[in-house]
Amino acid sequence: MTPSGSFEFEAIGHVKTMFKDKFGIPRQPGLVANAKGVIKLKNTPDLKTALRTLDQFSHLWIVFVFHEHGGKNWKPSIRPPRLGGNVKVGVLASRSPHRPNPIGISAVSIEKIDLEAAGGPEITVGGVDLLDGTPVLDIKPYIPYADSIPDANPGWAAAPITKTPVHFEDEALVDLQLKDADGMQNLKEIIIEVLELDPRPAFQKRKNPPSDPATWKTRYGFAVLDYDVKYEIREDGFWVLQIIDL
Repeated sequence: MTPSGSFEFEAIGHVKTMFKDKFGIPRQPGLVANAKGVIKLKNTPDLKTALRTLDQFSHLWIVFVFHEHGGKNWKPSIRPPRLGGNVKVGVLASRSPHRPNPIGISAVSIEKIDLEAAGGPEITVGGVDLLDGTPVLDIKPYIPYADSIPDANPGWAAAPITKTPVHFEDEALVDLQLKDADGMQNLKEIIIEVLELDPRPAFQKRKNPPSDPATWKTRYGFAVLDYDVKYEIREDGFWVLQIIDL
């Protein structure tokens, strides 16, 4: 700790994910089960030793930095997208990235641990909700008896998550077939899992709700992996139009 009461931390690595842009990232871990990522740790003997016996666990916590937000202009109240952007809550009663200290936590599944990966150890994880390149401060094993509280009160986040039906135009299905040939067999599932949660910012959801006929035919796009997914709102849900290489 410095004399001013501040602390300095050095990232131990970063996360490589399929989300190249903030638009489209799941708002919580585990919501997009097919969203895989890789925690790439620095190539040091101590960090390799520090991973000893982590393979005995099924899940872990990532302690990370919201590096694209900075925390410089945080506000004490925010409007959570979960509440439609219409209600203010205290930022410390939320998981907003715009915090006094831009630090977050994310619980993910452990898919694979490779201690001998070139350039440093790698941990492949599932259900990520992080921007590609997110700095990692620490990782900790998820311990169910301590971390899972089934009867916890979810506060203002108690409402069930709503999902919007997702459909594909023929052109998008052809695009998917081409991506399948390139080894992206689960790309369709990833797109469905992202879109059914309506990844648009809260202000767009308020302005253009899917139930409003004036919104139908409005087009959007989001980036996942190396693709730009184009879609539009229609009466019966979201329709994927094209999947274009970035």
